[in-house]
Formats: sequence, C-alpha cells, structure tokens
Amino acid sequence: MIDLHLHSTFSDGSFSPDQLVREAKKANLTAVSLTDHDSVSGVALFLKACERESIRGVSGVEISVDYPRGTMHILGYFIDCNSKELNRHIDKLKAGREARNADILKKINNLGMPLKMSEVASFAGEGNIGRLHFAQALVARGYVGSHQEAFDRYLAKGKSGYAERQRLTPSGGVEMILNAGGLAVLSHPFTLELSPPELEKQVGDLASAGLQGIEVYYPQHNPNLVKRYLALAQRFSLVATGGTDFHGKPMPDIKIGRGFGSLNVPDSVLAKLDERRLQKH
Repeated sequence: MIDLHLHSTFSDGSFSPDQLVREAKKANLTAVSLTDHDSVSGVALFLKACERESIRGVSGVEISVDYPRGTMHILGYFIDCNSKELNRHIDKLKAGREARNADILKKINNLGMPLKMSEVASFAGEGNIGRLHFAQALVARGYVGSHQEAFDRYLAKGKSGYAERQRLTPSGGVEMILNAGGLAVLSHPFTLELSPPELEKQVGDLASAGLQGIEVYYPQHNPNLVKRYLALAQRFSLVATGGTDFHGKPMPDIKIGRGFGSLNVPDSVLAKLDERRLQKH
C-alpha cells in the first residue's frame, strides 16, 4: 500500500518531512511521495528519512494552475528538485502567493475581523503561507468555529475574503513538470467543478499537453467518481494514481495511507508510473 499525496510543514501540513515518514512506517506503507504546494524545499529531507526507514520515497510537488471555474492542481512525480527552471517558476509562484496573502489579510480586516500576518504565519511552519493557515488563524481568533466554516464563509473561491494570485496555465504547469524530468498527474479532478463531458474535454487537452496520470483513488472520491475517472484514464492512456492528500492536524479525519479508513492505493500504481518514467527517458 502506498500514498502519493502528502503535505508537510513546508506547505500547509502539520508534520515535518521526518514525522511524515515515521507515520508512513507506522501505517506499513511501502512507498510515499511528498507533494507540497508550489514547493520542493522539504523533498531532500523527506527522501533522506525514507532511506533511513527503508520506505521508497518519490520526489514530488503539487502545482496550482490558473483555472476559471473551480480549482486545478497538477501533481509532479520524479521531478528533479534542483532544476533551475522549476525553481525559477516556484520562486515566481511564491511571490504571487505573498502578494495574494496581503490581499486576503486586507479583505479579512475590512470585514471587521482584525488579524495580523504574524498570527497567520505562526501556523505555517517552514513553508509558504496558504489559505489553510488563514483558516487556522480565524479559528484561533474565534471568528469561525472550524476550518471548513472559514472556507465556506470567507476563503473559498468567490467568497468575500478570497483573492486571486499569479499562476501558470494548466498546460504551462504540465510543461514545467515535464521539463523538470517529472510525470504530470491531474490531482482530485472533482475540484474542477466540471460536468462529465467538460471534464473529458479538459483531460483530453491536458493529455495532449503531456499529462501522464489522473488521481483516481482519493478520500473524497465515491465509487461512481472512481469509476468515471478510471474510464478517463483508460480513454486517454493515463496512469490511475492515488493518495490521501494528508495534512495532519488541519484535516484530522484523513489518515495517512487510509484516508477516511477505506482507501488502499496498491503498489501497482507506482509500478505503472515507473514504466512511464522509463519510457520517457
């Protein structure tokens, strides 16, 4: 059993790369990938910890790309974290994120909820400040009762505390991952908020741009979604991947390797990604 979608303190998770690997060992996982948001800063530590614990570690990242409807994330596996082009793009994304965070803070303050960036940053560990950290700060201040309420009322796309930021285009995100020697995979497709025909067209466009996989096995994917995404994987010759999107304390119901309890991503998923990697090189 494997988990190819994990977040650490280098983005919006509460576990350090070391702690993540120890949790993976406890859960009897055979392979894991660190996929922090727009950051590869924790990958070297993560891979070192994997080696120490005799678990296979896969270098990864999760890139946010520009999308008009819902939210689109592209996972990158087997990336070269020292790629100059990758790090140049990540620096640009970080600058865009910082400008966006200043906008979110201003909007929240204008909504009558005084908050300082230092309060938000206290939840961010070593990583980029993201909306989840704003949610944690809003809960700590007593402005909302939960992270979900913070998103539903203020931080979700289209809400009064939301702000856009500079992102790559979907094909640009795929290209960046390919140029860093990686395989690009569409993350949790339901967040695109597309009808089945629209999603089919979008996945086809991404496959033409070089997409190699689609995240099929995921805690929030019910059996119907799994079936639909497996059909898309087959139609466009994509690898059906999976992971929990584990964040630790911010999402306590999600357990590493198991999601809500029933997720089981088989080792064969990684074997198929390995095949694609060998074909590519």
